[in-house]
Amino acid sequence: MASEYLKQKAQREVQEETPREPVVYSRKEKIANWLHYHWYWFAIGAVLLIVTGTMLWNILGIGKTRPDYVFAYVGKNPLTEEQAAAFEEAAAAVGADVNGDGKVKVTLNQYGTGRTGDAETALLYNQAADAKLLADITKGDSYFFLTDDPYHLQRSYGILANADGSEPDEYDFETDDKTVKLSDITALSELDPAFSDLYLGRRWYAGKETGGHESDAALWELLTKGANP
Repeated sequence: MASEYLKQKAQREVQEETPREPVVYSRKEKIANWLHYHWYWFAIGAVLLIVTGTMLWNILGIGKTRPDYVFAYVGKNPLTEEQAAAFEEAAAAVGADVNGDGKVKVTLNQYGTGRTGDAETALLYNQAADAKLLADITKGDSYFFLTDDPYHLQRSYGILANADGSEPDEYDFETDDKTVKLSDITALSELDPAFSDLYLGRRWYAGKETGGHESDAALWELLTKGANP
């Protein structure tokens, strides 16, 4: 028994003293092993890449058709999607492909001011619409303005230009010489009756803002030809 024990012990000692052959992994096995322990970094990176790509896609407007002309509607009664689409189509039929993308696109932004209901909700809604309109004016998004109350629009914001596109006097709130009734514009006279009591005006720009709106001015002349203010 003792000799057998000593024999097994000697064999174990020899095995322990014998150097083991190093394990050699192939390149493919090394990559697979690394990915096995670091997959979560790839997952996090993929999520960040998707989020960043989506943000850039939206910011740069990739895949979206940029509008050639932008109108703003400021009125008590919001236009339906069908009415807004019909107006955009009618105005686009008169305009030109300004940005060279092969399409004539008109965008109509709506800023409703006549929300009804309880006083608090109506106030909040109208304040939100006013903030959006002010942002539009500040950024210079809309060149054309549709409104059911041009006097109120001019008195509140002073943005409607004179007949020749120039800046009006500070306290000039008259609008007869600054707007045209839509029903008098031939190209738009066949629109839904909801447009019959609306007026079209254009905003004035100061300084460097004046440049870059030649195409807008050209569309204004086409639309108001024969019905100039």
